[in-house]
Amino acid sequence: MYKKCTLLLTGLFLATRFALADPTETLPGDEAIRQQLAQPSLSCAAPALDLDGFSQEALSAFYRQLGDQRVWAVDARLEKLLEQLALLVDDGLDPARYQLATLRQLAADPASHPQRSACTDALATHAYLQALRHLAYGQLDPAQAEPLWRSPNSRAPAPPVLFPAFAATHLDDLPAAFAAARPDFEPYRALRSAHAALRQHPPRNWRHVPAGDLLRPGMADERVPLLERRLADEGYLTDKVRSGSGSDRQRYTPRLVGAMKRFQARHFLEDDGVVGPSTLTELNVSSAARLDQVRVNLERFRWLAREMEPTLLLVDIAGAQLTLFRDHQPLWQTRTQVGRPARPTPLLKSQITHLTLNPSWTIPPTILREDKLPKIQSNIGFLASQNLKVIDRQGNEVNPHSVDWHNPSGIMLRQDPGPHNPLGQIAIRFSNPFSVYLHDTPSQHLFAKETRTLSSGCVRVERAMQLTDLLLEGASPAERQRFEELLASGKTRNMNLPRPVPILLAYWTAQVDDSGQLTFRPDIYGHDEKILAALNASR
Repeated sequence: MYKKCTLLLTGLFLATRFALADPTETLPGDEAIRQQLAQPSLSCAAPALDLDGFSQEALSAFYRQLGDQRVWAVDARLEKLLEQLALLVDDGLDPARYQLATLRQLAADPASHPQRSACTDALATHAYLQALRHLAYGQLDPAQAEPLWRSPNSRAPAPPVLFPAFAATHLDDLPAAFAAARPDFEPYRALRSAHAALRQHPPRNWRHVPAGDLLRPGMADERVPLLERRLADEGYLTDKVRSGSGSDRQRYTPRLVGAMKRFQARHFLEDDGVVGPSTLTELNVSSAARLDQVRVNLERFRWLAREMEPTLLLVDIAGAQLTLFRDHQPLWQTRTQVGRPARPTPLLKSQITHLTLNPSWTIPPTILREDKLPKIQSNIGFLASQNLKVIDRQGNEVNPHSVDWHNPSGIMLRQDPGPHNPLGQIAIRFSNPFSVYLHDTPSQHLFAKETRTLSSGCVRVERAMQLTDLLLEGASPAERQRFEELLASGKTRNMNLPRPVPILLAYWTAQVDDSGQLTFRPDIYGHDEKILAALNASR
């Protein structure tokens, strides 16, 4: 009843608005469109829709392509447009933003008045152009929503276009127009399909599982029945949930442990079956919040698709992995260790230009101040135990006993190359203002951990020497031999790549894996909330 009354009131409002126009006025269709395009708003929307300069220019360009004629009243085009606008929900876009309800009402009550008809036509065109632009480029400006630092020598995506020519030539095949506007990017297509399935068949809302002591396999805990129900609600348990009460019901059995491990793996947690704070946090994310998380990452993938290049080294920060693309196809992948939340790995795009073989490590000021200095103050022998040298700004070695370690100034710490150097055998360099790079590491055992937010911002690479070999593709035999000789020397040397390789450090928290499984990553840096708020605010 409420919806019916709302529609009636809206209809009366629209009828009254257009009744104010001169009923004797009979403008030709093209002149009515031209007059509408001269207006700064679309009055047939309720409330009236103000147009910014970009939208006005896009509308004018579209109608110029078509001789300033109305286009939506023929061949059931408006009805076909409404069908496509309704499908935007699968892309994580809100159809209401594209005036779907108003256009449906106007389509159900076609206007005979030229001004109203022209306004309806322009409103449909505005929705059409805006939808195509948002599908292709994203609803939000990534420079505001999730800034990416870009080096001057890296390729920037082309600026958004107005779409009028493309849109005008696709009026007779609107499904093809919308399909062409969507990113030609397999991760986007897969995530869109997963979003549609999750939206159409959402799991039931589950009860909150309270905090408590670590729950290990074989233990008994009063929360186990809740955990069992929670795992069953999302399909991790396919057999019947146990009934009854008592100690047997509270036992954390191998059956439940196996289901918990599957949950943990899907959420990029340590899949050891132990239920601790991180696992509880992910268990207590509601199904509605998961749907929002997918929406956020569909927006990110619209941005990411425009940053892709035929050859690209893509670092997935939240997933702590790295993929090398050749000819737009994934060629090689490995695990990484990335910055912990207090020292996050930055989002950036640059070009890898050179390698540092047998790198020394000059400790960044933040690490010196927060990590090393307290240990030195406690025991100056810490320097020798870690093979750390004190140097001045000119690179001269300084006697550590001559430094006031409670107020040090003008000094740095450097660790020479060697098996215990945290940069390992190789550092992979690219221009950026954050002093971050990719590098080898002696801490190879840490790659076995599922959660790998362990560094101070740089990206540690598993099998770094294999990656180096791929980056040196195109090097001459003489250059390859020089590389081997420099590496074997044990001395710190730089070597340029045969050609620069684009690198992108990006962040997303949901994707479909190679097996077709929708996976989620913990939002380690807390970026999702800001993007979701911006998406909701712009509805």
